[in-house]
Amino acid sequence: MGGIAGGAAAAAIGAPAIVAAQGTYPNKAVRYINPFPAGGATDTLSRLFCGKMSELSGQQWVVENKGGSGGNVGMEALMQSPADGYTLGLGGIASHAISPTLYAKLPFNPRTDFTFVSKIWQLPNMLVVNLDIPAKTVAELIAFLKKNPGKYSYGSAGPGTTLHLSGELFKIMAGVDMLHVPYRGAAPAMQDLLAGQIHMIFDNIPGALAQSRPGKVRPLGVTSKERTPVVPDVPAIAETLPGFDINSWTTLTGPAKLPPEVIARLSQLAKQALQSEDLKAKFLDLAATAVWSSPEETLAYRDSEEARLAPIIKASGARVD
Repeated sequence: MGGIAGGAAAAAIGAPAIVAAQGTYPNKAVRYINPFPAGGATDTLSRLFCGKMSELSGQQWVVENKGGSGGNVGMEALMQSPADGYTLGLGGIASHAISPTLYAKLPFNPRTDFTFVSKIWQLPNMLVVNLDIPAKTVAELIAFLKKNPGKYSYGSAGPGTTLHLSGELFKIMAGVDMLHVPYRGAAPAMQDLLAGQIHMIFDNIPGALAQSRPGKVRPLGVTSKERTPVVPDVPAIAETLPGFDINSWTTLTGPAKLPPEVIARLSQLAKQALQSEDLKAKFLDLAATAVWSSPEETLAYRDSEEARLAPIIKASGARVD
């Protein structure tokens, strides 16, 4: 009897320590789903972010690439994961702001099936033209296109991408008529731009810089509402077309109904990571800007972006049934 009682007493004394240990999040490895293939900018940036989160949390953050359907395959897997904070992923403009309008059917509700913790980075596109186009500024390009309606084309990485939406917003706001030529990715579109098959592209800034820095294409403007510190000498298109703003942005996202204490801890860790000088510098090397936002701000931003982008997507005629 005495031994049993003693054991029970020891268990009771030990119980608070066990509860405290279980309540310290994270206390094991965190799985992070990147819904895009390995090797691209999202993969590199995700691994840098997860490396910093591993360092700060003391637990390994393991990146798993699960690409397909513009990010929707990975986000469906995230939605179906346990809401315990040990499976998180990379949300953002593609799956959570463009897909709701672009796709006739989605396997998830982009708002209510997820928990939005923070933004992670934003990345503008850059308008570059081939060297045969005489325009040296955005204003000159608009005037040139107005004199030649329907004769010039822009390439994109496919319907509904930020490259496509940048071109459609430009057409709407500038009042110009140009042809959209979709490709299966930005790389083949850029190849055709260099070959003179198309005339311009609103490419993700790393790809555009790779060709503009050696002088193979001419940069005219960035698609963010303000100039980017990556290329401060290239104007924002918004300087000519006030209100022009298309940014590729991402979020640290979990399944719906993450526990409040997990959300609070993730928010704190993400803030430390994204405001650290070393991670900000590494992001900037890849033409991305580290951005922290509160969970409430992140959800509100998602909502505003879906509402803002919907009419542009509808006007473009892009639709996936």
